[in-house]
Amino acid sequence: MTSKLLVDIHTHVYLPRYAALLRTRSSVPFIRTSATRDTQVHERLLILDHEPSGGRPVGPQYWDRAEKLKFMDRHGIDVSVVSSANPWLDFLPASEAQTLAADLNEDLENYCATSPYIQGVSIKRLYGFGLLPLAPEVSIASLLDAVKQISELPHLRGLIMGTRGVGNGLDDATLDPVWAAIEKAGLVVFIHPHYGIDAKAWGDKDNGHVLPLALGFPFETTIATTRLILSGVFDRYPSLRLLLAHSGGALPQLSSRLASCIDHDPEVATRLQHDARYYVGKLYLDAVSYGSEELGFVSDVLARSDRYQTGSPATSTTNRSLGSQRMLFGTDHPFFPPLDSAEKWKSVVDNLEAIEAVKGWSLADKDGVRGGNAISLFNLYST
Repeated sequence: MTSKLLVDIHTHVYLPRYAALLRTRSSVPFIRTSATRDTQVHERLLILDHEPSGGRPVGPQYWDRAEKLKFMDRHGIDVSVVSSANPWLDFLPASEAQTLAADLNEDLENYCATSPYIQGVSIKRLYGFGLLPLAPEVSIASLLDAVKQISELPHLRGLIMGTRGVGNGLDDATLDPVWAAIEKAGLVVFIHPHYGIDAKAWGDKDNGHVLPLALGFPFETTIATTRLILSGVFDRYPSLRLLLAHSGGALPQLSSRLASCIDHDPEVATRLQHDARYYVGKLYLDAVSYGSEELGFVSDVLARSDRYQTGSPATSTTNRSLGSQRMLFGTDHPFFPPLDSAEKWKSVVDNLEAIEAVKGWSLADKDGVRGGNAISLFNLYST
């Protein structure tokens, strides 16, 4: 039965403790509260400077567990692996970030541990990604303490990280002890963007959130992961399990160009143990790309990885099925709600239809992407 479960691995929450903090702030990130003449309270979330439309409307679906479960029930989602939404703790002083990370990890453990079981299966409906206090000037010891805490909380099966690390990116050599601890603990790291790229690239025309969300976020993930590859992190910690948001951004499309640029640059040509395309194929990607052709292409890129391992025999064949084993369904809830509240969420419908329509994937492959791969990756048999 577990092979047929629908598991959402890209779904967010602003836990009540975190939302309460945002309401106390007057600069980004913050929640702005206002009341209408009929005393109804309206809240808008601003997480970046110069947000279009004065931020996005927020309500109980962002922090209320009952709303998360209601969304899951409406769309047939059996299990969600929930992560705190950006911008996490980047904006806080190190000491405050350390305390809040510990509290939020305990909050998320409770949020998941007290959720119901799936009927007839010893699997909870909710699991989580914990948080590290990734703020400038935080000590490595504090980060290691957080990794230890997360690894000991039974319903947290990984951690979510932005792309800035402690201020110098994820390829910062000072983070090596953290990567080592994460690898040893067997935690999955969900790499998620927040800052995008320089807003000047979007020009002066008002296009709402489209350019920063459709392009800026995936480009941020692409750059951060490429820097990790170039830093040799995957050579030093080969069992590290990274899950990239938004199907890896542009990295699958640009991976051969990346490999060629490395081969032709004397600064990095001999730095890595393998071709860059080998490392791309060792990543896990969510299936939040909204199109079957895109999913098929990405699975091909993942599937060819072993061809680029140093010393492997040359082969020109690619088994698309192998790539599907590293792809996992997601919704990005509670973001991207339908414009009509009566509709089902397109982030669910479109991504499920895309999975179903991928040519070259067997029924078993599709069931894996829909849930089986997540059950295995996060060891959800063990509760």
